[in-house]
Amino acid sequence: MWADALPNLLIGLREGLEGGLVVSILLAAARKATTPGDTRRASTGPIWLGVAAATVLALSFGAVLTFYRSVLSTTAQEALGGTLSVVAVVLVTWMVFWMRRTARTLSGELRAKVADALTIGSLGLATVAFLAVGREGVETALFVWTVAAASGQTLAPLAGAGVGVAVAVLLCVLLYRSIVRFRVGVFFNRTAALLVVIAAGVLAYGLGDLQDAGVLPGRAWVAFDLSRHLDPSSAWVTVVTGITNLRPAMTWLQVVAYLVYLGGVLVALRRAGTPAAPAPPAEVKIKVKDAPPVRRRPVVLVAALLVPPLAAIALIAFAPGKAHGGQQVEVTATACAPSFTARAGRQSFTVANRSANAVEVTLVQAASQGIVAEIETLGPATSRDVGVSLSTGGYFWRCLADGLPTLTSATVQVSGGATAAQVAILPVSVADLLPTVDAYLAYVRPKLSALAAQVARLRADTAAGHLAAARADWLAAQQIWEQVGAAYGSFDELGAAIDGLPQAQPGGVDDPNFTGLHRVEYGLWHGQTAARLLPALDRLTADIAELQRGLPGVTVDPTDMPLRAHEILEDALRDHLTGQSDEGAGAAYPLTLADVQGTRVVLDELAPLIDARDAALLPAVRAQLATLEQALDATRSGGRWRPPSATPLAARQAVDAAVGAVLENLSRVPTLLEVPAH
Repeated sequence: MWADALPNLLIGLREGLEGGLVVSILLAAARKATTPGDTRRASTGPIWLGVAAATVLALSFGAVLTFYRSVLSTTAQEALGGTLSVVAVVLVTWMVFWMRRTARTLSGELRAKVADALTIGSLGLATVAFLAVGREGVETALFVWTVAAASGQTLAPLAGAGVGVAVAVLLCVLLYRSIVRFRVGVFFNRTAALLVVIAAGVLAYGLGDLQDAGVLPGRAWVAFDLSRHLDPSSAWVTVVTGITNLRPAMTWLQVVAYLVYLGGVLVALRRAGTPAAPAPPAEVKIKVKDAPPVRRRPVVLVAALLVPPLAAIALIAFAPGKAHGGQQVEVTATACAPSFTARAGRQSFTVANRSANAVEVTLVQAASQGIVAEIETLGPATSRDVGVSLSTGGYFWRCLADGLPTLTSATVQVSGGATAAQVAILPVSVADLLPTVDAYLAYVRPKLSALAAQVARLRADTAAGHLAAARADWLAAQQIWEQVGAAYGSFDELGAAIDGLPQAQPGGVDDPNFTGLHRVEYGLWHGQTAARLLPALDRLTADIAELQRGLPGVTVDPTDMPLRAHEILEDALRDHLTGQSDEGAGAAYPLTLADVQGTRVVLDELAPLIDARDAALLPAVRAQLATLEQALDATRSGGRWRPPSATPLAARQAVDAAVGAVLENLSRVPTLLEVPAH
């Protein structure tokens, strides 16, 4: 939890210190100002009024960010959240460079502004305070909101920001009273790098939201997915994700944007250097020329105190689409829909998350335990509308948050029937998935035998110096391995030994631990002799034999089977079609075709479970797989496979489009067959 608070603590401290320094300098300058013929000090009331108005503006802006988006559709929320995240990164980046450039001259600039403001009275002085502090407040609200959205937490980010602002205020009070002194410019410069790291993560998160909303392409182009190998509740994962806002799975756009932003901004900061300190200005006593009488509560700024909150309340309360006539369903840390009622027919529920955690909320039909409506992720302090049609029977809400026990509401009986009742999606149990594991392992056994026989032919042709035949043998062997598909994730070290890539080894292609099919591929397409390849082939033969012997003891997690239906082609997109797994053969298209065949096998095993929940899904997926197979086949020339670099652009684009289309539908399978966590 504290890791989620750290980024906002830094934001609160930096922005609070910046705004606090502005206020301190304004107060000091105003107290030194005098009116002609009078030794009385100028009133500081307008400054505090300006600060109050700026604070109210920032709080109102934060309230709109938090609550207004809850009336939007899921896609619109993602688009808005992603856009605001990018805007926040732009503002914070500008703030980092602005403070680096002006930290040493801030006092002089503000004193000059105070002198100008006093010539037009208290309204001008209050306006200077309002604009100077308001900018920091709006930036703080926006960045705190984006980091909170990225972390999925509300309490920790707000607590962190609150602590940061409180520390900043305390430091500014001590500075103003000359109790403590420290080099403000050094502080801003040395925290800039950490702030850039945080902003880079927010940028990646925001771009991911825009991809989910369909605003940006590349949602299916996954660069890596470590979710199967990382425990999200572990301490080190919590620290890394909390501070950097990075996620275990990221797309190529997110990764590239993160690295480009992080590297580019850090290099620019380093080149900017530390500005030289200017000569201290001479002490100046500010004289006000014919200033109008000081008014302690300028009407304009009093209005500024009232207009932002009233506008925010009106926007949140009367936003289009808010009122569906739906019943409010509240989720708290200790209760799930405590006041739930329902009737037969079409109706709407507004589910509001009042807890500090992101929650999964489902409406369940009691008799079948089928899911009638579902919100997979509902962020803290947000709400979402759900429309359902209910028939006669009992229904209850189920609420699940990470690390907390599952909560359920009371079961409500509905009578009267409905002309078009919502179809309840039957839950999936581990027992339902066990037969698919048995069937798939039965499919794998003969495939491994075929792989062993194909590698034996590959070794024989390599030993005889038949290079062309050996290359054809290698492709056939690699295709067999790709067709194994869903089981490869359960082979552990043997799987890595048979199909590992050099990128995983410190020494790359020359590392002795780089073995298996891709090691042989590298040697065949880089002119290595049989004497160098035969030891690698012998090691490959031994590893396959060991895998065959150990196959009866291989444990496949049943809940992984629905994931494999999507991940086989997702891995093909990441590894083959991007060239990441190519060690010289240029075989992206035939290997992707083998992955299509492996995907079909998994879908066939899962078909009874899928059809019982969405009868239209598999026909659509199979049609898309056929389109993909046709696009892959079109990359051949004269019956021979061409590498992507030698394939016409139109044919490459057809493959990419077909892969993206089928992955969109395949991504529904894991959700459809998800085993409840309770």
